[in-house]
Amino acid sequence: MGVARESSATRSGAGPTDAALVVSSRAGEDWAREALFRRHARAVGGLAFRLTGRDADVDDLVQESFMIAFERLDRLENPQAFSAWLFGIVVRRAHKLLRRRRLLTRLGFRDDELDLEWVTGSNAPPDVVTELREIYARIESLPPSLRIPLVLRRVEGLQHAEIAQMTGASIATVKRRITEAEDTLGIGQEKKER
Repeated sequence: MGVARESSATRSGAGPTDAALVVSSRAGEDWAREALFRRHARAVGGLAFRLTGRDADVDDLVQESFMIAFERLDRLENPQAFSAWLFGIVVRRAHKLLRRRRLLTRLGFRDDELDLEWVTGSNAPPDVVTELREIYARIESLPPSLRIPLVLRRVEGLQHAEIAQMTGASIATVKRRITEAEDTLGIGQEKKER
């Protein structure tokens, strides 16, 4: 579940590690960048999709995140930590995208109607579509500062420290934001009633 914690080698265990690929990429080896992209693109795409909730935005977010990662590769202190570093870039880019989306919606430049066919399929029962529409609308209503930590915790299953590192917030701030998001959505109340 959640952000794939893939090994830093190929699935078969053979092939160069992320650290070796990062070093080669820094030396200008295009094949190494392609290998890093192929190794991590699926996990990055999944994370981008779960954070943004829109299939239309995922490809752009993935491409932009990899482009930024490759431009800033020399800033990565621990080459073996490439995937965690890349996921942090995705989280920060998704945050900016969600903020921009909310602003455009408020200004009337964006129709925020949810197309749930990508989740439910065309033959989903109407009551399921209605319930999903309500859930996604509630999550969409959260500001990105609350939505992203909630998704990282509840959907990705990440620990508070990992979320703090990805979002650039303190652990206490992450915990507070998750609690606030849960309370806003009524999830916190459900936990208290159990």
